[in-house]
Amino acid sequence: MTTRSDRHQTRRRPRDRRRQTIAAGAVAAALVAGIAGCSVLGGDDEAATPQTTAAAERTDDKGGTLKAMSLGPVLAWDPQRISSRDDAAFAGRTFLRTLTAYAPSIDAGKQAGLVGDLATDTGKPNKTLTSWAFTLRDGVAWEDGSPVTCEDVKYGISRSFATTVITGGATDALAVLAVPKNPDGTSVYAGPYAPASPATTAGKAAYDTAVTCKDRTITFALSAPVSDFNEMVTQAAFAPVKKEKDQRDKGTFAVFSNGPYKLASPWRASTGGTWVRNPAWKESTDVVRKAYPDRIEYQEGIETQTVAQQIIADGENSRAAVSLGSVPPAIQQNIVTVNALSRRSATAGTGLVDYLVPNLRSKVFATPQARQALSVATNREAYVTALGGATTARPSRTLIPSALPAHHEQDPLKSGRRGDPERAKALLAEAKLTLPVPIRVAYRSSPTADKAMAALVAGWTEAGFAPTVSKLDDEYFTTIARPQAAGAYDVFWSNWAPAWASASTILPALFDSTINLTAAGPGRDYGYFRDPAIDAEIKRIPTIADRAEREKAWAALDVRLQTLGAYIGLAERRALYIAGSDVRNLSVNEVTGGVVEFADIAVR
Repeated sequence: MTTRSDRHQTRRRPRDRRRQTIAAGAVAAALVAGIAGCSVLGGDDEAATPQTTAAAERTDDKGGTLKAMSLGPVLAWDPQRISSRDDAAFAGRTFLRTLTAYAPSIDAGKQAGLVGDLATDTGKPNKTLTSWAFTLRDGVAWEDGSPVTCEDVKYGISRSFATTVITGGATDALAVLAVPKNPDGTSVYAGPYAPASPATTAGKAAYDTAVTCKDRTITFALSAPVSDFNEMVTQAAFAPVKKEKDQRDKGTFAVFSNGPYKLASPWRASTGGTWVRNPAWKESTDVVRKAYPDRIEYQEGIETQTVAQQIIADGENSRAAVSLGSVPPAIQQNIVTVNALSRRSATAGTGLVDYLVPNLRSKVFATPQARQALSVATNREAYVTALGGATTARPSRTLIPSALPAHHEQDPLKSGRRGDPERAKALLAEAKLTLPVPIRVAYRSSPTADKAMAALVAGWTEAGFAPTVSKLDDEYFTTIARPQAAGAYDVFWSNWAPAWASASTILPALFDSTINLTAAGPGRDYGYFRDPAIDAEIKRIPTIADRAEREKAWAALDVRLQTLGAYIGLAERRALYIAGSDVRNLSVNEVTGGVVEFADIAVR
């Protein structure tokens, strides 16, 4: 899934794939001078970073109208079509419930706490973790008053298999449910819309065997052990859909609510819609949502800077408004330093981590010492400063975001946040490389990214590398995933965000060579990293039943990957939100993507 901020970062620009060498010249020197003595984290700078929860007083009062303002666009409200983490987070707190959910908390360290949502608990696995059962709460209803049933959950999930009709959403159900595959890798089950035939009948029978209902209990048979399946089902793609209300290919923005709010009238793309109370929702059946406002007016199509400026001004029409997009970096410092604005702002990590991937097919990075040298030479603080400072990102050596249980602060290569050029030179000598070491670096270009890359180049040059950077604009990830990219570049910039609060959605996707490396290319393993021991550990960890032990194992694996130079962490992106003076309980949820928490937001 992408965050809305990431969609903006990937906005296509005119094709301009200039290659240019940036050496330790005037530009690099100016960057180094500009960041000298600047500490992004720690000391006074750490204290200046805004809080995850706004300082304005909190309330438990119900009522009022909240305005949610966004650039958008929302791509879908259909549960099985939702692809944006921003949209999924809003939907999951207002009209869409899943078997389990992450409980809201003003303490970022507790936001990964899993609770039963539609289900009475977080699920019961069998001893081999190949079967999971969930019992639905009694009294949960759709907006027409009819009960949400086990069959509704089963039908909703079945729609993910209709891959030619329902597109855009997560397809984890196809990957993990014990539904056989055809020789070409597609599922034998083609979803609930497939025309009748012997093949579709057999496919439906296979799905009915994998997903079974008995009264209010739904049981899933999995094709392999999945120890965090109860976290996987927090995704919108596992939400129920009432069959009689399914609009199939015409239902991208169709909403039939089982949460505290429903649409007052059809959603208007590029404009928005108004959410009003769902009278069929019972607070007694919901441990996640408080639903304090009576109405939520969701307005999209407004530039993010305009939203921020209107809310900062706090006029009559914006006192009860909240920004759904992160405030532009140029305005953030003003908010942080003005107490009246800081009190109604909140910030948090988005889970989106920027990182670098050394190309193991490159002669330069064939040895671990050479890859370690690049990591040790990397000035992460300079990178963050170029991005916009502490409110826009935080240095990170790990791909595992700070809100996840597997997050750690270990520094196995002792690289620090600013890098160590002399130690990097020593590692290059161990790798038997002659200074300066030429490297070709590919990255996704933008005005901000250009500055951030220049900051990295300055540090690498000081450490004995001679970088040549390639600005790639259009179809960046498609370009670097082509086999020929392995012969054109030595280092790739990339980013990644977890799908739920587990490192299982990060490390296997990026470094499991058995699922990535094929004749067609590297998949998401852009550096062609292959290590049988790592692959074996990736297969072993999902069989650990205890969540704490499992995430501890992922953290240990991450340390091994860093030590081997499989990747170089750069920074976790952050978002800052501002609300009007009448908004209460403003907080940001890091686990759901660093977005505004709508479970308990309120209006004075």
